[in-house]
Amino acid sequence: MEEILTRFVAWIKIKAKIHLSEKLVYFREGEIWWVNLGANVGHEEEGKNDNFERPVLVFKKFNEHLLWAIPLTTKIKEENRYYYQYKLGGKEYAAILPQLRMLSSKRLIRRIGMFPLEDYEKIREEIRKLI
Repeated sequence: MEEILTRFVAWIKIKAKIHLSEKLVYFREGEIWWVNLGANVGHEEEGKNDNFERPVLVFKKFNEHLLWAIPLTTKIKEENRYYYQYKLGGKEYAAILPQLRMLSSKRLIRRIGMFPLEDYEKIREEIRKLI
């Protein structure tokens, strides 16, 4: 329990800095970014390491401040309709479709690259099926 509280307190400090930040980040749909995803509740996907970072796919850009993002993972689930598996640079990854969430662009840390266009279109179709 104490470890969980310590992690949440550490996240709150980082979250406050992010919130007060004046940075403006330029991003586009289909890009992959490292983001400060945070310490989340229950089974929600959260960030790793001391900065609570995780790669995400920018699924939908609403404006320069808001986006829908899908967390990405290297942990591959066998035959799971909620994980879209793809290859990039010879490595296997998965997009965790039900973890789609609204984020502030202030959470964006650094751009990794572009998601494969063919896979991006397939993910759009899979999200439509889920909704």
